[in-house]
Amino acid sequence: MFSLVFPGQGSQMIGMGKDFFKSYNLVKDLFKKADESLGISLSKIILEGPKDELDLTVNTQPAIFLISYSIFQVMKKEFNIDLDKAKYFAGHSLGEYSALSTANYLGFSDTIKLLKIRGDAMQNAVPKGEGGMLAVLGSKVEIIEELLNENKNNFIAQIANDNSEGQIVLSGKNSDLEKLIQLLKSKNIKNIKLPVSAPFHCKLMNNATEIMRNEIQKLNFQESKNKLISNVTAKEISNMEELKILLIDQIENRVRWRESVINMINKGVNHFIEIGPGKVLSGLIKRIDKNVKINTINNESDIKDLKL
Repeated sequence: MFSLVFPGQGSQMIGMGKDFFKSYNLVKDLFKKADESLGISLSKIILEGPKDELDLTVNTQPAIFLISYSIFQVMKKEFNIDLDKAKYFAGHSLGEYSALSTANYLGFSDTIKLLKIRGDAMQNAVPKGEGGMLAVLGSKVEIIEELLNENKNNFIAQIANDNSEGQIVLSGKNSDLEKLIQLLKSKNIKNIKLPVSAPFHCKLMNNATEIMRNEIQKLNFQESKNKLISNVTAKEISNMEELKILLIDQIENRVRWRESVINMINKGVNHFIEIGPGKVLSGLIKRIDKNVKINTINNESDIKDLKL
């Protein structure tokens, strides 16, 4: 039994999807549709750069979605792989939008426009340089939660991503994160400040939540038989209204990726297929459970090697 998983921010690279773009008209058409929907040449940014432009959250989010969606469509339409047989569709943060669009809950144009708005809102929710993110390695979620709770009068930080065993990401104001870094050092807990310009998935994203609330309520989501796993609950989403609420809640809440993977495995999934640039999720899943089968789909030969 397999699940499809879609990567989030940080997987982007110049030239991602270039082989698919050259080989398939359907991908050229999707790139053109993306440019027309957004009113910018996203395809040029993806294929040629510059990197600092691709790395802007407002561009990164729709760009990664475009590549993930394009590869999914090639697998389905050019290779006749029945991806609707997937037990679950799931994604990490913005990857949840790739999941819900490929699972037929929201059309391509609506999704890519929404991600540009989401990227812009998240980027601008906090003044530049005020907030950041910190990766904590080799520790357990329970230990970090306890530390944050014990020191809540000294600084405020929030767990943004529970990625895998021994990889947790925290968000907060840089001034608070500096205090947290000192505390972690005193306890010999390894940590790395991440090169991001905003503190995603924490209460500081409140302005972005309000923008997304307005935008999500405007859209026509459609019913689908495909099952989605929510970042917020790590569980299956049961209906349309819940889907909308959880997408709004996702902005300020923890991405429960480790729990999501464990939950899918407990429901019988033994094969994960990562569709999109990079192989970040494949690496995380391996750390969560060494026994499951994992395929990363980045190019044509990856598709040809896939056995369901």
